Order: sequence, then C-alpha cells, then structure tokens
Amino acid sequence: MTRPMFAYTKKILESVSFDPTLFSKELVKAMKQLLPYEIEQLKDWLLNFTKEKPELKNCLIYVNL
Repeated sequence: MTRPMFAYTKKILESVSFDPTLFSKELVKAMKQLLPYEIEQLKDWLLNFTKEKPELKNCLIYVNL
C-alpha cells in the first residue's frame, strides 16, 4: 500500500519534469519528507522515469544514484 505522500511526490515530479532545475528542487524536498523505504521506491521509479528524459539524469545525484 502506498502512502499518499509518495504518490503525491511522484505526481509533482512528473509535473515539473519539463525543468531540470525545478525537478531537482522538488526531488530534494521529497528526500526530506519521505520515509526510508519510500526513498528506495522513489529511486526505482526515478531510474525508470529518467530513461525517457535524459535531461533529468543529472538530477539523480541528489538520491545517490
């Protein structure tokens, strides 16, 4: 079962994915709010999501990927 915060985080990140700077800021905020197991889920999701958006690959440094 997903927590509403994790689903909300994914929705926000998807909506700001047009701007790598804004995406990075939202990603940093998400890392502070999510629980440890949710951060692991977010990392998995980010790997799949950024495959289609190479301009966001640099943002993965914020989650140690």
